[in-house]
Amino acid sequence: MTVVSVSGGAFRSYDVVVGRALLARAGERIAPLARGRTVIVSDETVAALHGPALQASLAAAGVTSRILAVPPGEASKSFAELERLMDELLASGLDRKEVVVALGGGVVGDLAGLAAALYMRGIDFVQVPTTLLAQVDSSVGGKTAIDTPRGKNLVGAFHQPRLVLADIDVLGTLPEVQLRSGWAEVLKHGLICDAPFFDWLASDGAAGVTGDPAALERAVVRSVEIKSAIVGEDEKEAGRRALLNLGHTFGHAIETELGFEEAALAHGEAVALGCCMAFRFSAAQGLCAAEDPARVEAVMAAAGLPTRLGQTGAFSAEALLARMAGDKKAEAGGVTLILARAIGQAFTRKFDDPGPILAFLRDEGAA
Repeated sequence: MTVVSVSGGAFRSYDVVVGRALLARAGERIAPLARGRTVIVSDETVAALHGPALQASLAAAGVTSRILAVPPGEASKSFAELERLMDELLASGLDRKEVVVALGGGVVGDLAGLAAALYMRGIDFVQVPTTLLAQVDSSVGGKTAIDTPRGKNLVGAFHQPRLVLADIDVLGTLPEVQLRSGWAEVLKHGLICDAPFFDWLASDGAAGVTGDPAALERAVVRSVEIKSAIVGEDEKEAGRRALLNLGHTFGHAIETELGFEEAALAHGEAVALGCCMAFRFSAAQGLCAAEDPARVEAVMAAAGLPTRLGQTGAFSAEALLARMAGDKKAEAGGVTLILARAIGQAFTRKFDDPGPILAFLRDEGAA
């Protein structure tokens, strides 16, 4: 078991606990925060798989709990589900000193976290992420949000959890596509600022994408260390935290055009494709060597992740550009991209003139 502390000047520090068999011992860690009762927010699939174990652990620690389940999938990150969840929380009678527990992947964490941020002007919540993507990314850092037809994660709040419990064992129940999706975010952390970590992921660490517990635990720990260090410096994405969005501006635009249909493209798959596009665009702009995007593509492809726009569907270059310009990272009408000078050397650049991006999207196969 490894404990990574997330701390920053603007928020209370908290621990991210990474290890095996954590779900069975979750109650003893959550009990001091729950004051005898809690509400667990989950999705219907995860609630059936892991809800009983979490409730048993809480009960053994003297905490009564109730599960509120939402439908699985990105569509639950909506105003309708947020309203329903808020009404259920109000009916539960939780007070300001109690906590909400988010048991699930990124959708559940984002939705439950936003509900906690809004409930009685903010109550504490605990993240128990059950997907690799959530363990290495969305459960850490306090970003909570829902989607709208105009884009992904455009309505939300920064609300840090009190505790994150990342149990490696629960990853054994994941479908392959979800494991690959999370692996894309792991690779992204190496691409941002840790070339040796990326090298390990491309060699011995590659066993993680097939479910090897030891490789997964090391990958989760290092990813959390990278993200926690960045979040501690820049909680609200005023500077360096934007680097964590490598691949996301391209990826979110593609996801939005597809209507957030996970059957067509999972979020991590969109991030993998977006990272490949960011490196190819960097090379086209003369910012990095041509061999860098080739290596990124090879590693992503070896993990079973998409690397080319044509693998996911047909797109309009103008429509994708409009989505990118409407991204929450955009400023004053420009498009902000996370680019790279090399593997492990990401940086931010704003484009007031969208011409080079539009030309690139057409070169990538968009009409």
